[in-house]
Amino acid sequence: MARRRKNRTHLKGAAQASSSGADNVPKSFIIKHGQVGHSLTQLTRDVRKVMEPNTASRLRERARNKLKDFLTMAPALHVTHLLAFTLTDVAPSMRIVRLSNGPSLSFRVERYSLIKDIQHSSKHSKSQGMVEYLSPPLLVLASFPPPSPTTPPHLPLIMKTFQTLFPPLSPHTLTLSSARRIVLVAYNAERGTIDFRHYRITVKPYGVSKRVRRVLEADDVLDLGNERDVADFVLRRRGEGDAASGYESAASTASSVAGDDGDAVSLADDYVGRNNRKGQKKAVKLDEIGPRMELRLVKITEGVPGKEGNVIYHEFVKKTKAEISVQRQPTLPKKKLRRERREEQERNVQRKKVTGQETGVDEEEEDEVEGDEEELEDDGGWDEDEEISEGEESEDDAQEGSDKEDSDDEPERPPAKKVKTKSNRR
Repeated sequence: MARRRKNRTHLKGAAQASSSGADNVPKSFIIKHGQVGHSLTQLTRDVRKVMEPNTASRLRERARNKLKDFLTMAPALHVTHLLAFTLTDVAPSMRIVRLSNGPSLSFRVERYSLIKDIQHSSKHSKSQGMVEYLSPPLLVLASFPPPSPTTPPHLPLIMKTFQTLFPPLSPHTLTLSSARRIVLVAYNAERGTIDFRHYRITVKPYGVSKRVRRVLEADDVLDLGNERDVADFVLRRRGEGDAASGYESAASTASSVAGDDGDAVSLADDYVGRNNRKGQKKAVKLDEIGPRMELRLVKITEGVPGKEGNVIYHEFVKKTKAEISVQRQPTLPKKKLRRERREEQERNVQRKKVTGQETGVDEEEEDEVEGDEEELEDDGGWDEDEEISEGEESEDDAQEGSDKEDSDDEPERPPAKKVKTKSNRR
């Protein structure tokens, strides 16, 4: 009996639960290209977690796969962006391709840290769950200069590229519980680089000392066996082991309170976690979970890899307007031919519409006319009840007669011999 194969019936992410045809939700492929090593492979997996749930998290690249294979397969799966990591002689690089017409942005990865590196360096690192990755992160663009005549032209294009990587933010339809992560893309004007950070949003009690917060947020029962009174645990100063040495005052607890007035917000709706109800005043904190990257823009080109067009921006190669015009000369005939073909197609479409209106025959009517002609052709055959006169002979009988005459001319063949088979005797 064949083994029953189970199909996956659940949908990942709250956005996909409503409908699978959300056109405004960008989807991405994050791949590694060529021999990159173990560290860059892990960075590719970490970036996939950042882009959850609108990415192919279980995508597997094979050694024989080429970049053209992913570019060909992406439109059928409604993929809008391709992020490819590769290792060059200088440094690792990341390429962001907007499908299916471009542009393509090439970045050099100056420095990067993996998720495990961030967790090892943090004092209060928490284990990551899958709940945070069921909804897309919120994008924050920081330190980018406002649009002006003096603003470099490539910076607005970088901002637009990162904005299209993530779903658009709609305050009217966004639920507070779905805001679990933040992606920070900050521009460093001094170094000319872009900092990429990934944070988790945490909500903590406001105006409460750390010891009281431990009682409120504790999953297990606290061990107070060494304390004479609960006040010894709550009011004792930090680092003092003797309960009789003194208690904390109102002034001393100000430094241990979770946040100040600038960090406190009133929850507009119920949030995930214990005692996070609507209207309560809470302190919002950001915990970095990684990965962390420092990117330097190298080049922006039109089109996609393999069909690249003009170079819009280059960090290290600068050309004059005369050199750019000379470089674009070979591509002008192709653009002219493409434009002429497009205009010819539009003229043909308009001509067919005009001729269809003049004749007044729709496509459905033409199909009906063709169907009637086929029926008339079928009616030309004989029915079973009709008789054939003596002087007439049907085409089938004539064909049978000719077959008989041909068979009489051929010599008779001996009958075929029977094949003897050995019977299994028991």
